[in-house]
Amino acid sequence: MPEVDPLIIEDLTFRYRNRSEPALKHVTLQVPKGELLLVAGASGCGKTTLARCINGLIPRSYKGDLDGMIQVLGQDVSSLPLSHISQMVGTVLQDPERQILGTRVLAEVAFGLENLGWERQRILATAEEALDTMGVLNLRDRETFSLSGGEKQKVALAGVLAMHPQILLLDEPLASLDPASARETLERVRALAEAGMTVLMVEHRVEDVIRYKPDRVMFMSEGEIRYLGPLQGLEKAVNYHEVKLPVKMILPLAAADPPPPPLVSAVEAKPGTAPLVTFQDVAFGYDPEQSVLKGISLTINSGDVIAVLGPNGAGKTTLVKHAIGLLKPKSGQVLIGGKDTQDLSVAEIASNLGYVFQSPSHMLFAPTVQDELEFGPKNLGHPPDEIERDVKRALEIVNLEGMEGDPPLALSFGQQKRVSIAAILAMRSRILVMDEPTAGQDYKNYMQFMHSIMAMPGFEAVLFITHDIDMAVIFANRVLLVAEGRLVADGPPHQVLADQQRLTDCRLVPTTLLQANLENFGRTGAFLRAEALAHAIAPG
Repeated sequence: MPEVDPLIIEDLTFRYRNRSEPALKHVTLQVPKGELLLVAGASGCGKTTLARCINGLIPRSYKGDLDGMIQVLGQDVSSLPLSHISQMVGTVLQDPERQILGTRVLAEVAFGLENLGWERQRILATAEEALDTMGVLNLRDRETFSLSGGEKQKVALAGVLAMHPQILLLDEPLASLDPASARETLERVRALAEAGMTVLMVEHRVEDVIRYKPDRVMFMSEGEIRYLGPLQGLEKAVNYHEVKLPVKMILPLAAADPPPPPLVSAVEAKPGTAPLVTFQDVAFGYDPEQSVLKGISLTINSGDVIAVLGPNGAGKTTLVKHAIGLLKPKSGQVLIGGKDTQDLSVAEIASNLGYVFQSPSHMLFAPTVQDELEFGPKNLGHPPDEIERDVKRALEIVNLEGMEGDPPLALSFGQQKRVSIAAILAMRSRILVMDEPTAGQDYKNYMQFMHSIMAMPGFEAVLFITHDIDMAVIFANRVLLVAEGRLVADGPPHQVLADQQRLTDCRLVPTTLLQANLENFGRTGAFLRAEALAHAIAPG
């Protein structure tokens, strides 16, 4: 008798209760044992909804009209309790904040095993094995709240792997990971597939996953499967403006199209002005035994567009939280407009610096998107007509028009991220600070809102933490490399990112776009996005 594929989906259609249009339309799919399937597509195309149908969250937690059939390991999921499905299908969510429940790492990874009633020694051994598999056994006794976003993502995946599911469902697992951690995670996922686990990976970082040769790629658009097949042929089926492909795929396509408009930056230097923010030998630790920042000295000046790069746990977010006064140094000084942050309240600083948190659930609270975006400007005393104008403009920039009445926390992770960015844009701060602004975003959306942000008048400086080196290549005029709490490098992107050994030491992996720009810098004299580079290096 032939073996049944672990996952079989037939004519699946689903419409959320509060939506007029279906999120999924007649999806049919079979995934064999040991296959690594990459699921790609723009935000809102139905990827996460498909994942929720497979793991049983639809229709149990997310209500709506569901038609069609899903079989997991030969069993119809509609007749199974969620607890049973979760033992067969392991799910890692986009936002690890929504998945982590335990206060300490070991307790978090052991949680599922304890619910299965396993014997204590077996639980400990299995939990430690899962942590070791993810390369984070050193975090075993850490408190989960003190972990970086990337460390939390690895712990969440370890907790799922400890359950030994036969199907692994990964929803944007690379979103919070530094490039080297993403590479290591992909190596482990590839090994799990080769050992017989069926893996569905929903991911916007298509170029990263392609390096590990997924068995098939599925491209979704407007709730439908538009392409399902091998890697060869993917570039013919997708729009390279919507999905981030390797440069070698993009260049011939872009060269055949009209040249793109130049990127415009309204963030201009004002010669002779004092530094906006100054760090003077700043040191900080969350507890006396652990030093997170070590002797940081730097200035942020008008006209700076700064990308902060470095490995998970390097201190990047801690550094930025000092720049906005959420944290105060244990030694040294941070000056904003020449004033020590020790003497300024967070409210006083907020009128000058707007901060977009790494996890949107840390800053979203209002009942509707409109209320969320109006909250900051109202508290800063902006006139009502300006608030209306600024909120409308912010929604246009992040492509969320028409969602003003939606509850922010009911939106997808990527949409929540855009709401959090819009909330800060509506405040019109002098300095914009963003922590992982592109996490969970498709290529088209993040290029659109970053392009719009850079063109907005009013910002004197922009600073963003990112694991996406291409963000630094395309938008930054200055790069800070942070590792082990120290500032390792500070300078123009073409200088800082040219040192291969330094990138390796900081757990950064050169992208095909960075490599192409470095190879052609003598001809172009600038770092360019792929569409512009194709025309800059074209013959004649």
